Amino acid sequence: MTFALEHFIGGDRIACTDGEIAVINPSTEATLGKFAPAGPDLVDRAVAAAVKAFPAWSTTAPQDRHAALLRIADAYEARIEDLAQALSAEMGAPIDFARKSQAGAGLNHLRAFARALENYSFRTPVGPEAPDQAILHEPVGVAALITPWNWPLNQIALKVGAALAAGCTMVLKPSEISPMTAQVFAEIIEAADLPTGVFNMVQGDGAVTGSALVAHPDVAIVSFTGSTRAGVAISQSAAPDVKRVSLELGGKSPSIVFADADVEKAVRWTATFCFNNTGQSCNAATRLLVERSVYDKAMEIAKQTAEAQKVGPASASGDHIGPLSSPAQFEKVQGLIGKAIEEGATVLVGGAGRPDALPEGLFARPTIFADVTPEQTIFREEVFGPVLTMTPFDTEEEAIALANDTEYGLSAYLHSQDPARVQRVGAQLRAGMVQANSHGRAPGTPFGGYRRSGIGREGGRWGIEEFLEVKLVTGWPVSEAEPA
Repeated sequence: MTFALEHFIGGDRIACTDGEIAVINPSTEATLGKFAPAGPDLVDRAVAAAVKAFPAWSTTAPQDRHAALLRIADAYEARIEDLAQALSAEMGAPIDFARKSQAGAGLNHLRAFARALENYSFRTPVGPEAPDQAILHEPVGVAALITPWNWPLNQIALKVGAALAAGCTMVLKPSEISPMTAQVFAEIIEAADLPTGVFNMVQGDGAVTGSALVAHPDVAIVSFTGSTRAGVAISQSAAPDVKRVSLELGGKSPSIVFADADVEKAVRWTATFCFNNTGQSCNAATRLLVERSVYDKAMEIAKQTAEAQKVGPASASGDHIGPLSSPAQFEKVQGLIGKAIEEGATVLVGGAGRPDALPEGLFARPTIFADVTPEQTIFREEVFGPVLTMTPFDTEEEAIALANDTEYGLSAYLHSQDPARVQRVGAQLRAGMVQANSHGRAPGTPFGGYRRSGIGREGGRWGIEEFLEVKLVTGWPVSEAEPA
């Protein structure tokens, strides 16, 4: 794939200049190309284009925004292969996984936002007790959208789709690790023929481009997905202007397996889900909590699952996992594995270093630590790699306490054949999403977490509402039948 990056500003394409940011193929560690980040001047041009486009776009009929989303979805579907090839080359997702799951997720979100718009009312009456008063939902303004490298299309679609549906104009700053994927996405938006300046994109890193975008006085909302550390910094930067922030951050999600569960299914699902995307998912099930009476059985099943997990280059077809996505991520994962060993965690399978058959590339060994305690770093710190911990428990109360013993609160998973227990335990788990017995989430449902996992929700009508202000008007009756 040819390495050619551009900024998209006010309907113009501006070629990225050569620079110090290197984009690599993590399967080979070869450099695909280098580029310079957009500086404050380009960021200012992009924001100015979005500001100029906002009055017209913010007042378009929802039906027109719905039609625009469908045009984007159609153009996106036509470029699935290009998206998958770019993503696989620069991020390391195996090509079959890139086509189906990574690129497929973005398409699902775009169509889900279109469906959400069909039933969303931007004008609603307060109620019969106040017949002359109404609630209006209006776009916030120019949105700064900062997306990560691990699920780039998933997150770009979640942010761009929601902002467009709400009536916001935007400037997207994709990750510098996956800029080619974002380049194809911007070409898709261009093909969908949106009004000039509604969508703008600047390529660059967080330190230069992201910082200028977040601090820009004409940005009304910042929607960011990434690490909790970076999310805190963005909140601080946005605070002087009291910008709205929507943050989807880290996680250290538990998967609780009770003795009455289908233990083999639950453990295999947890380990496979943990290793999926090479462990680089914020909602990965990375802490396996197992009732003691079935703990030994669970360890054997988990070990077998990890040993059967194939690892290979992203360009190869199959259901294997690929490399970690960057040298920094590789070093972080190796460091945390080493620290876990130093702190006395039991290596059930895997460990530090690359798989024996893959001496080059940013590959990590699928790793499971057994008998991990809450005092150990590996129990608490988000690894973002194919690393699973196992901890036994004796009672339901202990399982809940262990699950909630984290600074995060993104996802939690539980496995039991007792419906009453599922509801009882699920209600006590401090997480934004609780999934029982391997049931997945439907497109258009809310994604987000408690505590240091973030602020706000993405997906469906909840995602749209992140980009809307609520206005009360009086002396302005709105009937239930009034169109939005």
